[in-house]
Amino acid sequence: MAQSHCVNSPAALAGKLPLRANSPSVSPRLIKTFTSSKFNSRKFSSMVISALSSPSSVSGGPLKSLLLDSSERKNELMDAIKSSLSNCLSETQLDSAVPGLHSKTRGKVRDIYDGGEYLVLVTTDRQSAFDRVLASIPFKGQVLNETSLWWFNQTQHIIPNAIVSSPDRNVTIAKKCSVFPVEFVVRGYVTGSTDTSLWTVYQKGVRNYCGNALPDGMVKNQKLAANILTPTTKAADHDVPITPEEIIRSGLMSKSDYIEASKAALSLFEYGQRIAREHGLILVDTKYEFGKGSDGAVLLIDEVHTPDSSRYWIADSYEDLFQKGLEPENIDKEFLRLWFKNNCNPYEDEVLPEAPEELVSELSWRYIFLYETITKSKFELPSTKEPIHDRIASNVSRALSSLP
Repeated sequence: MAQSHCVNSPAALAGKLPLRANSPSVSPRLIKTFTSSKFNSRKFSSMVISALSSPSSVSGGPLKSLLLDSSERKNELMDAIKSSLSNCLSETQLDSAVPGLHSKTRGKVRDIYDGGEYLVLVTTDRQSAFDRVLASIPFKGQVLNETSLWWFNQTQHIIPNAIVSSPDRNVTIAKKCSVFPVEFVVRGYVTGSTDTSLWTVYQKGVRNYCGNALPDGMVKNQKLAANILTPTTKAADHDVPITPEEIIRSGLMSKSDYIEASKAALSLFEYGQRIAREHGLILVDTKYEFGKGSDGAVLLIDEVHTPDSSRYWIADSYEDLFQKGLEPENIDKEFLRLWFKNNCNPYEDEVLPEAPEELVSELSWRYIFLYETITKSKFELPSTKEPIHDRIASNVSRALSSLP
């Protein structure tokens, strides 16, 4: 028998969902602080323009060939990647190195420091999946931070974002705001391997997911008739699917905030898909997070369309591989997820096997490949003359001292 999850779509909330006058307020423990100022678009735009016009920019040509082992760019980067396997940014201690920083919060990937009026978000090289850290990936933190900055700058016409500045390759500084404890997951394909992925729940018989009817007979990696929104709670240990009604009844978000954020999420995803397609990629699914600034504005926060928060496939080869029942060429962490799922129980095993160096190096290359493909700029390897942590501490200290 077909099952049903999240029986009302976000779009239905505007005229359908009754609100309880005594809806409970959000627990303070569920509210984080994040950012609320606009991104310094002029400074970052000049960086993007410079990269696009630079002779060192990534050249055109079939994207599929760039993922092959014979890729010149891949060979160029692999030596640096392999030599950095033991020199990843896995932990930070800026609260003991930068005056004025305290109250460190360690996320799955980011270390967040309270700097008074500002937050300092350090994107590490930690690789998470299945609600736990699996490995450390060389240069991953830099790729995620710089990819997000590019997308934040490109999407300001859809919704204001939270960025103040980026004083270091791995760091974003932001003003504080209240974070909605909900992740807005948008999906364009039936795929995935985690417990909350659309393919997993579809295999279990779910045919109505968050108000979106799913027909019988779909197969893995098939394109949906339309993009769908499937929100989850931001639980400490794992994400839990939740209905729009439950979000509002429990006080996690107001009705108006939820409607605004859900519309923004779908618009961001549609825009991201268009940009990805122009660059020879398919944006398969992603997640967004939003917060509320001191002025009451709903803001885009955290990260945007990174290979950590999103699935990307190579467009040119997708249809042929799909028709053959093969997995698409992906540029995200899915192949690492699949390796762990095939070699252990990543949800229940207390100790996980160590990820093979070949897989770790390959994932680093794919993350860099995505950054270069989307931004059309060459990824700059960081200098090895100064320890990563010392470099970050110095740059953050200097940046904070210049802020009002």
